Amino acid sequence: MATSLRHYFKVRKRMSKIIDVYGKKLFSLALIFNALLTVAFAVGILGGFYTLYPLWKPYPPYIIDGSIFWILIPAAVINIFPCVNIGKVHTGRLWFHHYVYGFIVMGVSIAALALSIPVSLMLNLFTGYITDTNINIGRFFILGGLTLVIDDLPDVSNGLKSSLSFLKSKAHKHSEVIHAVQVVMVFVSLYFLTAISLYLLQNPPEVTLANSILVGTLLTTTATSIANSKRRAWLNIKLEKTKTTKNVSDTA
Repeated sequence: MATSLRHYFKVRKRMSKIIDVYGKKLFSLALIFNALLTVAFAVGILGGFYTLYPLWKPYPPYIIDGSIFWILIPAAVINIFPCVNIGKVHTGRLWFHHYVYGFIVMGVSIAALALSIPVSLMLNLFTGYITDTNINIGRFFILGGLTLVIDDLPDVSNGLKSSLSFLKSKAHKHSEVIHAVQVVMVFVSLYFLTAISLYLLQNPPEVTLANSILVGTLLTTTATSIANSKRRAWLNIKLEKTKTTKNVSDTA
């Protein structure tokens, strides 16, 4: 009886640890993907604005000018590094590093789109206003593949790893400035979320699937910015110590 109970609690503890590790990894990947999706939305709206202006203005009068969507890009990008850190757990790997699967997903998605849509659409894949379901699925997988690559970026090459370590040391040196920018970006994200939500509330025909996803993405971006500011993510950057022994385990 005692042996069975010990075995039960041992298995339960192991399962709890697995759920915790993979939960953190999936949560981290989801937040990175959301940041990339926010950037993709901003680029798409900017593309439409500069192509159709003055015939089309996004979400008037709450968005004062379409060009301010440029500010949304750094508001999303600044969340990526803290979100990658959330997923710094030991998950092991199946045959290859995660970035290999990321490149495969991106390559297959791009090839499939290139074979099925006109060159003009392919050249404006993220800057054009596209409602085709198959194309949007392709864009989804491209961003998903890029998410895996970003999550595993230091393992792509030693040169890239050294460059990222250099950038990390610079960020550590100027962490207070970056943290202040992060706080400002909370209000930037909140502005876009509020402005677009108010516009959609007053214009029900504009409540499309794309705009609904945009609002959800902005909500997640705003919440992520608030969380990263509150936990002082950029102020708590830890520089890696030089390793004297070879680490054979994967820290994907």
